[in-house]
Amino acid sequence: MDATTTASKTALMVCAYRARASKWPTPLFVDPWAESIAGADGHEIAKRLDARFAPMELWLALRVAYLDKLVGTAVDRLNVRQIVILGAGYDTRAARLPRAGVRFFEVDHPATQADKRAQLAKLRGYPVEAATYVTCNFEREDPIERLVANGFSTTEPALVIWEGVVPYLTEGAVRATAIRLATGLDPRSLVAFDFVGKKLAGGQNLSVKDQQTREYVGELGEPIQYGSDDVLPLLYECGFRWVRSLDFNELALEMIGDYKREWMFRFQHIALAAVRTPVANWP
Repeated sequence: MDATTTASKTALMVCAYRARASKWPTPLFVDPWAESIAGADGHEIAKRLDARFAPMELWLALRVAYLDKLVGTAVDRLNVRQIVILGAGYDTRAARLPRAGVRFFEVDHPATQADKRAQLAKLRGYPVEAATYVTCNFEREDPIERLVANGFSTTEPALVIWEGVVPYLTEGAVRATAIRLATGLDPRSLVAFDFVGKKLAGGQNLSVKDQQTREYVGELGEPIQYGSDDVLPLLYECGFRWVRSLDFNELALEMIGDYKREWMFRFQHIALAAVRTPVANWP
């Protein structure tokens, strides 16, 4: 993979962090393909971000591990048999988390998806057939319609993982997609996505390190545009009636048993949303 690839630079960076986290003495997850996908370019991009936001590797590891855990919860407790990776990038969950009778749908822009499939075809042992690949030009095509055209059922529940995408969209795009998910999926479905706080998105009153992080991500070609300190009103207006939001301090405490204020994880969150309460006593 070289610098002229059409792959998203942030997607390559995420792969590099997944590769690093997979090598921890006690890893939260293992992605055996992340190293090859990231390549030298991905590791160089991640290295430059380290100087601006050193906790990024831990933050990314927590995000991946939590969403991985959510796949298991949805399958085992909610009887979900459809996992949708929306804006899939270089996601490898279809290969890492296969379950009997469960279909993974990877939805992405045609150019991005073509690049991914070309890269995966070079990886020895990667089960390319583990996912159903759904191309979607999000500016002109409806993702639900594209899913249905590829075998997805809107009368069966699904888990939608919208990872590493929302901060880079406008609020209008976030709303439009959220409304479509709320109205187009079976009401038993669950949507999960990460988002950042308003200050980071708006670039206002930031620390030097936060400002440097924001500027660097923008330089990679995907500037941060959307942030919220309370995502519930937006999700309510879009049609969701059950919402949970976790900050990454809570995830760190649960998954690695540690908390450090200097990580600044309280400004970064994962939201879960459903049109209908998924189960009683949700953890």
